[in-house]
Amino acid sequence: MLLFIALAVSVGLVVLIGIGYMSVSGLASAVPQEDRTFLDPLPKSLRPLWPLVNFVVHHFGSRFSNKLVEKTDLQLRLTSLTFLMNAHQFIALSIIGAVVASLLALLAMLALGIFSVLVLLGAAMLGYFYPRIWTRDVRRRRVAQILKHLSIYLDFLTLAVEAGLNINGAIQKAVEKGPEGPLRRELEHVLRDLKSGLNRTEALRRLDDRLRIQEVTNFVGAVVQAERMGAGLAKSLRFQSEQRRSERFQRAEKKAMEAPVKLVFPLLVFIFPITFIVLGFPIAMKFVQEGFL
Repeated sequence: MLLFIALAVSVGLVVLIGIGYMSVSGLASAVPQEDRTFLDPLPKSLRPLWPLVNFVVHHFGSRFSNKLVEKTDLQLRLTSLTFLMNAHQFIALSIIGAVVASLLALLAMLALGIFSVLVLLGAAMLGYFYPRIWTRDVRRRRVAQILKHLSIYLDFLTLAVEAGLNINGAIQKAVEKGPEGPLRRELEHVLRDLKSGLNRTEALRRLDDRLRIQEVTNFVGAVVQAERMGAGLAKSLRFQSEQRRSERFQRAEKKAMEAPVKLVFPLLVFIFPITFIVLGFPIAMKFVQEGFL
């Protein structure tokens, strides 16, 4: 009798798994194939999850909040990730991250023989917000690289304008001679906008809107104002270059002055205790040998 019941349960489970697999396969086959010809290649860490991301976007993307989609789209534009994924895919990736983190936390708790709802919720929150934390880190590193190269590109633009080129030719020469980095790619976007028919003001405004960095805003404003008022563009660029270089040195001095303060914690927690142990151990051993301890 027990053998018959076990056999019936096994057959039922196999049937349920088969039905579930067929349902999921049918839903997965309805997802259209993504064309990534003009998009950036996916990182290796995202490739296994990407079919699942497209699955979530296709079946649940229409239910995402419009406000959340707009906010996510702005965040992707500021980090230059719009050529990697769109806002719906990013939100789907966050949801999948929450589910995966929850499952990993649940498996770890089951292996340890414990269970906590707070830990499960904490893992889900961490999995959901980790992509956003990652984009903020990308944004921070991107801004640092742009500010590092901005004065160099302003020097190239100044030399090119003083040599007789207009701003279009100056940007072209700066892109050809300037260092590789996000600022170079953004100036290449400006050149593509100019070739597509946009005027210089609109192309530079779009550059400012993509980056939203105060120093770039000042540069764009100076160029637009010089063209509008008929002022000397080379003089404005020279002033911008000197100002950015001065600000770069000020940032370096600020970091140098912050270094001693940041060293206080590791000194107190790691270096001083080890130093006292190294110095005090021979003395303590000497006292033990002499019988004082």
